[in-house]
Amino acid sequence: MHVTHLSLADFRSYARVEVPLDPGVTAFVGPNGQGKTNLVEAVGYLATLGSHRVSSDAPLVRMGAERAVIRAQVRQGERQQLVELELNPGRSNRARINRSSQVRPRDVLGIVRTVLFAPEDLALVKGDPGERRRFLDELVTARSPRMAAVRSDYDRVLKQRNTLLKSAAMARRHGGRSMDLSTLDVWDQHLARAGAELLAQRLDLIAALQPLADKAYEQLAPGGGPLVLEYKPSAEGSGTGREELYEQLLAALVGVRKQEIERGVTLVGPHRDDLLLGLGELPAKGYASHGESWSYALALRLASYDLLRAEGNEPVLVLDDVFAELDTRRRERLAELVAPGEQVLVTAAVEDDVPDVLAGVRYAVSQGEVTRV
Repeated sequence: MHVTHLSLADFRSYARVEVPLDPGVTAFVGPNGQGKTNLVEAVGYLATLGSHRVSSDAPLVRMGAERAVIRAQVRQGERQQLVELELNPGRSNRARINRSSQVRPRDVLGIVRTVLFAPEDLALVKGDPGERRRFLDELVTARSPRMAAVRSDYDRVLKQRNTLLKSAAMARRHGGRSMDLSTLDVWDQHLARAGAELLAQRLDLIAALQPLADKAYEQLAPGGGPLVLEYKPSAEGSGTGREELYEQLLAALVGVRKQEIERGVTLVGPHRDDLLLGLGELPAKGYASHGESWSYALALRLASYDLLRAEGNEPVLVLDDVFAELDTRRRERLAELVAPGEQVLVTAAVEDDVPDVLAGVRYAVSQGEVTRV
């Protein structure tokens, strides 16, 4: 799968830009702040319905504009599709496929798949659990686009349940009458059902990712492993099947209900879990050196790419200003590993940051202009 044409309107710094794209390597080169990352960010948004740089859509819309449009022509084998997203901060986003009538934005998931390497990846190792949960859930959705609906359901139920718990906690603190919490049992069931589906997918993903990540780490840092991925659930239990996980979550919610009512927040569920990253016999976080942490983060991305490719739809590889962050050995090793990809998009501040093995198409990006060299 590869993107053959990218079109942006009022996205980030671009009032309008049209970028034809070829298979193989394409590098966007230019000084910082000129809009290189904006281009690959748009491709990534089509794949995940989110940005790797910001948590909301508002910063993605050009100053003074009401909305932004991302449009891409995508080829998979002999099949071509046109996917369009209209970003409307404060309102519902809109989507179309092949200029048909409007579809839900999540219906475009799976048309474009990406694996992104970026300086922010270091947070996968050194950051808080939310970074690792996001990594897992984006990859889960890339493998199975229907999981976007499950994640949405879980977030909706969690929000409703937290609202009820917060109201109960406030009433208790202010000496008011006890609230009727009979509906909490219903929210527990909904949360456990959606949560069990998400948990089952995360656990299956980690099992598939583990050997690939260990192999990738060995390729990047020979003899430095082994690399170990371990899921740490907030709800105790050893279940792996959906029904087992459902019962496990229900029991955990019952067990912490008193504390939840006191604190006004849901204390167990996938939103409180973590992915523990081990390197050798020690946890990577707090023990791995800066170089080892980089190799670990890169190994997770390489494993993600290998997994998606093995499952039949090779993703677009995006390397956003990542080579400038790496020492010479890691830079060359990563370049060698990704060079055979069907489509590789690279951003770099200077030409020398792009390894020779990634020879291909070059675009110069400067002052909002994207020019093929």
